[in-house]
Amino acid sequence: MTSRIMIPSVLIALLAGSDPSLSGEISMFDFREASASDWIVVNDGVMGGLSQSEFSDSGEGYASFQGVMSLENNGGFASVRALVPARLPESTQAVVLRVRGDGRTYQVRFRTDRNFDGISYMAEFETIVGEWLTVEVPITSFEPTFRGWTPRNAPPLAAEEIRQVGLMLADKRSGPFRLDVQTISVIG
Repeated sequence: MTSRIMIPSVLIALLAGSDPSLSGEISMFDFREASASDWIVVNDGVMGGLSQSEFSDSGEGYASFQGVMSLENNGGFASVRALVPARLPESTQAVVLRVRGDGRTYQVRFRTDRNFDGISYMAEFETIVGEWLTVEVPITSFEPTFRGWTPRNAPPLAAEEIRQVGLMLADKRSGPFRLDVQTISVIG
């Protein structure tokens, strides 16, 4: 059985055996075929924190974002990101993630440039311990953020400008975490 979570209302609809290719989805990353090796880790160590994470291939058709969150030394986030392999269509309506989590709340993030630092656009999604979910996040749900602050006068996210995609954990809870990712796609 598969679950689909719609963000921001977190509406769960049960889908059985649906084929994503029939819904107009455009694949960005499919870890059943691609490698996690192009993704980079960016943890709170960049500001003195002690959180640790990695993003690695499982060998079983998904990649795992896992590690240990620490709140010590003003820490509190772990993340991974990658360049988007192709320009997204202007008509993109949502991002769709196929994930299995640990019950924690994660973020999916987009950047509209290739810089290491700067404004990103984020939306949160919840996970259910040990259950594979299909999470659909409308593009209009993404909010601009810069180092935990909401920047003034940031334009709304324009899908055709997206250059990077990332995953982040910043739920202010210390301890181990794990998010398995099978696919990341968009509905265009």
